Amino acid sequence: MLLKVNPNRMELLRLRKRLATAKRGHKLLKDKRDALIQEFISLVRENEKIREELEDKLREGYLIFASVSSLINPKSLEETIMFPKAKSAVEINFKNIMSVKVPNYLLKGEGNFYAYSLINTPPELDLSLKYFYELLPLMLKLAELDKATTLLAEEIEKTRRRVNALEYVLIPDLEETVKFITMKLDEVARSSISAIMRIKEIIRE
Repeated sequence: MLLKVNPNRMELLRLRKRLATAKRGHKLLKDKRDALIQEFISLVRENEKIREELEDKLREGYLIFASVSSLINPKSLEETIMFPKAKSAVEINFKNIMSVKVPNYLLKGEGNFYAYSLINTPPELDLSLKYFYELLPLMLKLAELDKATTLLAEEIEKTRRRVNALEYVLIPDLEETVKFITMKLDEVARSSISAIMRIKEIIRE
């Protein structure tokens, strides 16, 4: 589609510069999109690997805890683990992936999660709690990857739209308008030359 501009040399120069800039921007955005897709695929693969690992370990943890439940009656088990002495917190930082800020979660814990008498409880309970506590960093890593893949997917979609807008709308419109102005200026030049030639002929006569 032709842009609404005056077909003169100044406008032609301005549009040619704009076209060159649009083409450079298009190339940079395509490179960014491709790099984002590669990073996204890498994160998805890592996500799947950690998810499988977490699911396997959760199954093992639940099996251990089920054996604990068979050794202690439910009320005693509830009273035993009701008041934990350990505290956990998550520190959130951010890292930059291709101009996308993605979160980085860091687990910080203090205190002892054995908040009960080790004498009156079976060792399976200690093992079960230790097992689940060690799963927390893995769960945080999975949450971090989930968020990162979501943010990268959104950025890929935004970049794809910009690439398409340049490739299928702006650049063709600029090229068509530059061609149109060039043709108009050529017509004006030819008309001027013809007029000059006629004037020369009239003078000679």
